[in-house]
Amino acid sequence: MSETSVTAQAPTTPTDRQPQRSSQRPVRPPRAGRSNGQWAVDGRKPLNPNEEVKQLSPPLEVRRRVEERYALEGFDSIDPDDLHVRLRWWGLYTQRKPGIDGGRTAQLDVTELEDSYFMQRVRIDGAVLSAEQVETLGEISTTFGRDTADITDRQNIQFHWIRVEDLPEIWRRLEAVGLSTIVSAGDTPRAFLLSPVAGIAADEIIDPTPVAEAIRRTYIGDPELANLPRKFKTAITGHPSLDIVHEINDISLVGVVHPELGPGYDLWVGGALSTAPRLGERLGAFVTAEQAAEVWYATIRIFRDYGYRRLRAKARMKFLLAEWGPQRFRQVLQDEYLGYELPDGPAPRSTAARADHLGVHEQKDGLFFIGASPGVGRIGGRRLSAVARLARSVGSDRIRFTPLQNLLILDVEADKVDELVAGLEELDLQVRPRPFRRATLACTGIEFCKFAIVETKDLASRVAAELDERLADLDLDRPLSLNVNGCPNSCARIQIADIGLKGQIITVDGAQVPGFQVHLGGGLADSGREEAGLGRTVRGLKVPADGVADYVERITRRFVAARRDGETFAQWAHRAEEETLV
Repeated sequence: MSETSVTAQAPTTPTDRQPQRSSQRPVRPPRAGRSNGQWAVDGRKPLNPNEEVKQLSPPLEVRRRVEERYALEGFDSIDPDDLHVRLRWWGLYTQRKPGIDGGRTAQLDVTELEDSYFMQRVRIDGAVLSAEQVETLGEISTTFGRDTADITDRQNIQFHWIRVEDLPEIWRRLEAVGLSTIVSAGDTPRAFLLSPVAGIAADEIIDPTPVAEAIRRTYIGDPELANLPRKFKTAITGHPSLDIVHEINDISLVGVVHPELGPGYDLWVGGALSTAPRLGERLGAFVTAEQAAEVWYATIRIFRDYGYRRLRAKARMKFLLAEWGPQRFRQVLQDEYLGYELPDGPAPRSTAARADHLGVHEQKDGLFFIGASPGVGRIGGRRLSAVARLARSVGSDRIRFTPLQNLLILDVEADKVDELVAGLEELDLQVRPRPFRRATLACTGIEFCKFAIVETKDLASRVAAELDERLADLDLDRPLSLNVNGCPNSCARIQIADIGLKGQIITVDGAQVPGFQVHLGGGLADSGREEAGLGRTVRGLKVPADGVADYVERITRRFVAARRDGETFAQWAHRAEEETLV
């Protein structure tokens, strides 16, 4: 990797970063004076049961045991450490046993909650998929997964109802078309987000495809990176819509133009949500395309070597950044891992381009791509297979999934666009969805997830459809994002939605019912918004699941009635009195 000849300057201060709408919730690092399990400081003695399991047997080796024993002898033959820890390195989690009420989620042991079936995650890394690959995903779903398949907000595909006996054949079929499940979960470099319009958008700053491919080819599956303190999430974009939620990833490379060096990337680290949300921070460092893979590798090794391993709850990159700060992190990156300084660079600025990429859009080569919404990511195997056939019928062999649980079909001739749009609509893959269908996300929820407390997917779909009917008379300027999560872990990004719903059991008229805590006014700096910030919560505000549509309608109408000129929902929600928000 070549070094730059530009003289580095001091890292930017917090006042140079993108303005944020609200203060971040404090993320406190562990107390000083005690071992935190940092390999580079404390040595490699394991300090919690997960670390012990990983040291006893490298997790990637569990595949051999699946193929040689577990697939032959069945679910009950699986070693508990493999079942609950190591199988994640191949994208496998036991799914929730049907019929267990959400109120019992925190009361039962995992062995009481889990079924003898798996959720299987397929690693996509934002890559372009061929029609054959999508067809293979569809066939696996219908053959082995009871027609379940979800597009996740990490651009992956997830199956359910997977039996251990079928795993060798599933792996064989995936790998025959160039797909894999390796390190798609566990304490690993998870599948990374890539701009869905990488390489095709007419207004792209830089094509991040070569960087993503270099990282995937060189480092994914490397045993040296297969034992991190916790998961490590990556996002890369060269598009000005900032379409990969860069503020909530462990590392993000965001396309910018340096005044002297030209197009490259602005480097962000330390973002994550869950129960202790923290927005990532700019290091103020400019990264050239030639340096990007090396900088990624250096950053993940900092996390591997200095990340906290004593407590799982404190093991994410955000806690290390909270202790070090961006200036020290940049210095360690340059001095200990790169061996050269990175030049300062400009911050990204979003445009008015929509980050969801839905609709019909011209590519830079004169062809068109079409973005469609399946509705909260639930697509199923039959529809995946139908998408593959439909793409072929209009001469396309390139399909992408998006971080907003949608899909794109690329390379469509102008005279085939209407035919494709009609075909997608027949499959209920909406190219021009109404506002709430367009902007609603949902996690897996209690249907399959052991951590969930409430149902999410069907609820979110019903509520979105109902709100699109009820609020058809309103001019919202832009859709309000509605993110529905089944537990506090924020897989559906509740703290950065206009309206985020966190599932919990609540009391209504003395009865325990499924409901939600409400987060209002979160958002990231995409689609023309200049500010990023976490949503606010209102003391005592809980909404029963059967009252979500009523609540969202009420709060939306209040916003439209009270907003100032040019005011966003997030700005209004942060200034409004609490009584207005209930």
